[in-house]
Amino acid sequence: MNKPVYVLGTALSHDGSSCLMKDGKIVVAIEKERLTRKKHDGFNDNATIKYCLDAEGIGFEDLDLIVEKSTFNPLKPDDREKRKGRNIPSDIPIVNISHHLAHAYSAVGTSPFEDMGVIVIDGQGSSLDNGIDITPDVLPPDIREVKKEDEYLYWENVSYYIFRNGKLTPVHKDFSHWLYAVDREKYPAASWDMEHSIGEFYEGVAHYVFNEFNCEGKLMGLAPYGKAGISLGEPFVYKNGRVFLTNDWWDKIDPARGGKYRKLKDEFQYYADIAYWAQRNLEKAVKYIFNSYYDMHPMSNVAYAGGVALNAVVNGKLYNDTKYDNFYFQPAAGDNGLSIGCAYYGWLKVLGNRKIGHNGSTYFGIRYSHDEIGKILSEYSDKIEYYQSDDYVEITANYLADSKVISWYQDSSEFGPRALGHRSILADPRIADMQDHINRNIKFREDFRPFAPSVLLEDASKYFEFSHESPYMIIVADVKNEWRSKIPAVVHVDGSARIQTVTQKMTPKYYSLIKQFKEKTGVPILLNTSLNVKGMPIVETPKETIEMFLLGELDVLVIHDYIVTKKSH
Repeated sequence: MNKPVYVLGTALSHDGSSCLMKDGKIVVAIEKERLTRKKHDGFNDNATIKYCLDAEGIGFEDLDLIVEKSTFNPLKPDDREKRKGRNIPSDIPIVNISHHLAHAYSAVGTSPFEDMGVIVIDGQGSSLDNGIDITPDVLPPDIREVKKEDEYLYWENVSYYIFRNGKLTPVHKDFSHWLYAVDREKYPAASWDMEHSIGEFYEGVAHYVFNEFNCEGKLMGLAPYGKAGISLGEPFVYKNGRVFLTNDWWDKIDPARGGKYRKLKDEFQYYADIAYWAQRNLEKAVKYIFNSYYDMHPMSNVAYAGGVALNAVVNGKLYNDTKYDNFYFQPAAGDNGLSIGCAYYGWLKVLGNRKIGHNGSTYFGIRYSHDEIGKILSEYSDKIEYYQSDDYVEITANYLADSKVISWYQDSSEFGPRALGHRSILADPRIADMQDHINRNIKFREDFRPFAPSVLLEDASKYFEFSHESPYMIIVADVKNEWRSKIPAVVHVDGSARIQTVTQKMTPKYYSLIKQFKEKTGVPILLNTSLNVKGMPIVETPKETIEMFLLGELDVLVIHDYIVTKKSH
């Protein structure tokens, strides 16, 4: 019997993660934040590597290769400090790759396509001196002329690759100059580091509106409340397949209303209009990039990764407004997905193996046993009541049809920012005030933020203006007019919804639950949101799930086949 080949991918970045591959297939992967319980935690990867090795029951000596996204730039010297104390033995082969290359391989490896274009768009990748996929012919003329000693000042922001016959080839890579210090009191919506970055444009506006980092998703949710009345001009110039920021609009943003000065509730419409403007311009820029890259090298299929690929509103519009035929959106499109790309790079490029078809799953966490769950439940016996039942799916469907809000914890955790039916809060989408109730009393977050519908794939086109699969809740489409008033809890203010299509093959328990809910109510849709509260990563362990269940107004916890309720005191 042949010894299995193990490749470990790990990402030394913010939103850190590790991914273990066995004979070309992912067997386990985890994001660091799920273990440390710190949102967007990253860099030192001891915890995530240990999780992966322990889950597979192997040690470092069993690894054939480690591939890491690891670059260094003197503009970010603290990155090295954050990586100190790693516990990797010195005798294991380690390969370092650059940022966009890791994003690209994450899309290549998990996509259903054998040949494809691959587009990466994010805030910033690796610097020009760190790129290992760069040849002069893929660079714009002005970037080719950058002096060797200045290469560290230019960073990836958009890349286009072609994957064909098992080989990934760069076609075009654009770089942006590092943006020197900006007076953020005067220009609070400015980009953070890059002079010409689509992703950092959006990030800068999000920070202006919410006074938080990593809140681009909130800006996307706020945008539909806005209107086109605000006059900020055009933030981008489009030329030769490239997008440049103008920065003229910085002077039109009121510094007294942004950042630490912002008063979201008091001036909601102002901020909503800013969000609307930013979202519409982001859409325009991304569509321009897609169409420009298609013209450079046409392909029928395209895979998409990088932080900007998490903008589900833009993604939904690419189907009709760009020239590609088939799309794959990497579900962990941000830096958390870099470890997946590293693992695939090791298997495909370093070891020279063929691509093994991925089944589309994102359920890469470990599965906790019944004995483990039962033991943890017993520790909370003074606060909860529970029992096991073979009919737990039907019991859950009955609770949902009776307007209860369910904490649904099943099997392995999802990898990526979306709960897809394994670590979810579920509710009846027909209840008009359900969105407000969950936001206010369970998630403890802003009331404007919408919730997603999980719908049986075979029924999706009946309810939504959408005829494709969307298994990762990363595409927004319009809800058909006749259904908007019937499933109000999952319809955003503009009549849209971020859809998750559910199949029996991908997640049989969740599919069965929605199907039974349909049999009881006639509606094949559930409200689905991640099992966490504001500022908390999605839960990983049964203990974290029970603690969250006790925190707010969740009605019932269904953890594997245990039905859990709270004791009344």
